[in-house]
Amino acid sequence: MKASTQRIAVLAVGIALFVALSLCLQVPVFENYYLCLGYAVMAVYCWAFGALSGTIVGALGVVLYCLVISGLRGMPGWALGNVAIGVILGLVFRQTKGMKSAAMKTLLNSAAIVASVALGILIIKSLTECLLYAQPMAVRMAKNMSAFIADTVMLLVSLPICMALDGRIRKMFPKLIR
Repeated sequence: MKASTQRIAVLAVGIALFVALSLCLQVPVFENYYLCLGYAVMAVYCWAFGALSGTIVGALGVVLYCLVISGLRGMPGWALGNVAIGVILGLVFRQTKGMKSAAMKTLLNSAAIVASVALGILIIKSLTECLLYAQPMAVRMAKNMSAFIADTVMLLVSLPICMALDGRIRKMFPKLIR
């Protein structure tokens, strides 16, 4: 199979997994917010395949999830936020992958997760919703605080999964690893 065909197939599987995990395994954490387990898929793709693949899985996964669940409500800001999260995590993971110090790798990856989710959810998603719904930025940021916390926790929990699957993914898809 050509590498380009294989890449498209692997991305389609990632998007489908993002949607399936987000829909089927809803773990409530706040009043009306669930852990988005699709973020584990996005993190694995950022880790194994790079920023572009992780971003595509995260952004298109959210678009499809939102279309299935609630139409376009909430989707534009969340998808744009996932673009920022995917790009940042993919770039940072690429730099930290080869680090010898596990403690430093974990610290840098954790900081990147917190910073990227703050930018993606608290800033980009809130600003998009502020513009779409004509609400004050402070109101949107307050409403998105639970999403920020839950998404950050989900991505932090995904770090060991990324590291554990890395070797297997490298063996299965050597042409696609960056």
